[in-house]
Amino acid sequence: MRVEMSYGRGTLPVDLDDDWKVTVIEKPDMPVLGDPDAAVEAAVGAPLGCPPLSELAQSAKTACILICDITRPVPNGTVLPVLIRTLLEAGMQADNIQVLVATGLHRPNEGAELAELVGDPWVLETVKIDNHFARNDADHVSLGKTKRGTVVRLDKRFVHADLRIATGLVEPHFMAGFSGGRKVVTPGVAHAETITTLHTAPFMEHENAANLVLDGNPLHEEQLEVIGLLGSVYAVNTVIDDTRRLSFVNFGEIGKSHLQAVDFIMKYAVVSIPERFSTVLSSSAGYPLDKTYYQTVKGMVSPIDILKPGGDIIIVSEISEGFGSPEYLDAQKRLIEKGTDGFIESILHKSHAAIDEWQTEYQIKAMRVGSIQLYTEALSQEERALTGVELIGSVEDALRRSVARHGNSEIAVIPEGPYVVPLYSED
Repeated sequence: MRVEMSYGRGTLPVDLDDDWKVTVIEKPDMPVLGDPDAAVEAAVGAPLGCPPLSELAQSAKTACILICDITRPVPNGTVLPVLIRTLLEAGMQADNIQVLVATGLHRPNEGAELAELVGDPWVLETVKIDNHFARNDADHVSLGKTKRGTVVRLDKRFVHADLRIATGLVEPHFMAGFSGGRKVVTPGVAHAETITTLHTAPFMEHENAANLVLDGNPLHEEQLEVIGLLGSVYAVNTVIDDTRRLSFVNFGEIGKSHLQAVDFIMKYAVVSIPERFSTVLSSSAGYPLDKTYYQTVKGMVSPIDILKPGGDIIIVSEISEGFGSPEYLDAQKRLIEKGTDGFIESILHKSHAAIDEWQTEYQIKAMRVGSIQLYTEALSQEERALTGVELIGSVEDALRRSVARHGNSEIAVIPEGPYVVPLYSED
């Protein structure tokens, strides 16, 4: 049996032995919108919890539209032209429309990559498009503090706009429950001080800071409180299928519209599985999510609910850009030096997390359940030593070793990686 694992811009074929009992975990077939442009136009004309975009624009002089960075395959080439044309037709001047890449603490997207991200040459030529830089103090304004004491500083281009719109992809997220909506604002255009506060151990180690969880998730609650401090924010929420086709889109007040999109994706991305496995093969969802080792961690965390204690997660990821940030590399060095328990102990009482160390923290969550084995054709020898996991040269050989070690030929395969969350259910 051959399975095609999401890998880079294509797939990685993996041949499975005929005598294995293989459970392939995929989303149910998703509906696909036949005319995506018309679907976006219909969404902005019939929103949830607010007037149509054309009416909102008539009482606004300026607008700021947030888009996710290159790590999220949002269909910006479909969404942005509709939004911008609607604003222009309502009388807003093109010079007063700002598109802002909500990078959080990720690197900026520039040049050809920015053109790919925006997805439409007319948009590039018509409005201002800039990256958010979380460490530029002068770019941010303070909105006060949350009830938990988080200092809230956001990009002033978004804060000061008359009309504020976040666009994003709604999918399971291993910390915030689901991506999109309020997450595009915080951490998307938040200052580094705010971001590193929200990623400290009291948030990250909370049992509800997990995939699919919104109720009681302290990160989600803090993000919503930031929206409350900011005021009116609207959102375009999209859901795509496994081939990146638009399956769902809506527009409206950011909280209500996001929850509607969550309800939609829950029917597809969450798969109940009646058993746990000693061997799980997964991916990092392919391009663009598997560009870095930092993002690859998501594919390690998403299947842990169906992994037997002491089992093996074998993950494939292209990692075409290497580790990610220098700060993340430093966090991984500390993991190797201190071990899993020592690393967690060292971060428990910090007021601000070191940048990107939270991804190491989540890798440890997976490592505490079982062993992690990684197949990639990238990374230097030094980087490979800092992954903290076992590097393998053959997926097939690693699977055979795992099956032999556990004496169990039942394996689970998740071709789309973290875009699908399998949950163990005895029913």
